Amino acid sequence: MAEILMNSKDEDKDKQSSIVVPIDDDMDTVKSNSPDTVDELAMELATIQQSAKRIAIIGSRNLPITHQQMIETLATALVRQGNIIITSGGSSGTNAAAIRGAMKANPEKLKVILPQTIGQQPSDVQDQLIGVPNIVEHADRAMMTLADASRVCNREIIDDCNQLICFLSHTSKTLHNAVQYAEEGHKVITVFYLD
Repeated sequence: MAEILMNSKDEDKDKQSSIVVPIDDDMDTVKSNSPDTVDELAMELATIQQSAKRIAIIGSRNLPITHQQMIETLATALVRQGNIIITSGGSSGTNAAAIRGAMKANPEKLKVILPQTIGQQPSDVQDQLIGVPNIVEHADRAMMTLADASRVCNREIIDDCNQLICFLSHTSKTLHNAVQYAEEGHKVITVFYLD
């Protein structure tokens, strides 16, 4: 009889030390061909912990001056921390503010990727790019519409960075597509909605 009680006590201990997690049929399942989530999180953590990053700043052209000032201040601070800012040209809005901010801190830490060529940019954008040492032009996109060239340009900017900061509205399809592309590329993403 004592032996039976002992076994019963051992079974009680086993029951107390084990945790049972119910699994619903509705829960997401990991497919064998999906990327390893642990590796993705490790890569994101490593990117966040890097002392110097390649940070893309893109976003809406239609911004109030207060938002532009915040972006300019952000770009200045990021460059002073040793980061490289990657953006595109723009006479106003997010990209222009990022350029102004990075130029204040250190022009060598700014990379501007244009959707087409400098000659195809409006004169105010051309003026803004004076003194920017690292400009990438694309004469091969000269015959594309600006909208199509900008979509390709956003992807190029995202491919070149390890972190994306995007300022957009909920209705901006082009920028939402850029954010989705960055997610697919496992970039660290910060999105600021302006509406």
